[in-house]
Amino acid sequence: MRDLRIGYLIDHPEYMPQLAQWLFQEWDVILGEKTPEARIKKLKAHMNRDHLPIAWVAHAKGQLLGTAALRVHDLEGREDLTPWLGGVFVGSQFRRRGIGAALCSTVVEAARSRGVETLYLFTLDKQEWYSRQGWTVLSPCIWHERPGDIMLKRLQSA
Repeated sequence: MRDLRIGYLIDHPEYMPQLAQWLFQEWDVILGEKTPEARIKKLKAHMNRDHLPIAWVAHAKGQLLGTAALRVHDLEGREDLTPWLGGVFVGSQFRRRGIGAALCSTVVEAARSRGVETLYLFTLDKQEWYSRQGWTVLSPCIWHERPGDIMLKRLQSA
């Protein structure tokens, strides 16, 4: 996508309200957050550059397009696996333009630059999409009573 920029969330606080609304609408059914404000509190914890969790936002011409994060943990009960690509989301009107892939690449490169050898993610239904980006299924997993898969990507040899 032309004019696509990806930057740290901490550098773009103006996108917080829209981002919180999108994520609340997408995942409230599963997470049971009562208000978008609960999501803002979680997003504020991701406003970092040097320590996890870190969130990035994709934007163009002053418009928010999507987000992704690098987190220490992203799946309750699997604290043995770290770190995680999480919170990948692209606004519905901006999908199928490579924005999600660009966000994932940004997080992968950030993890690689920190010496991470294996990065994990959890997905309910995007296994095929992630597989096309080089991720492989590690194991099936249940999240909030919904079946999905833990996937991994090897970033550098041990």
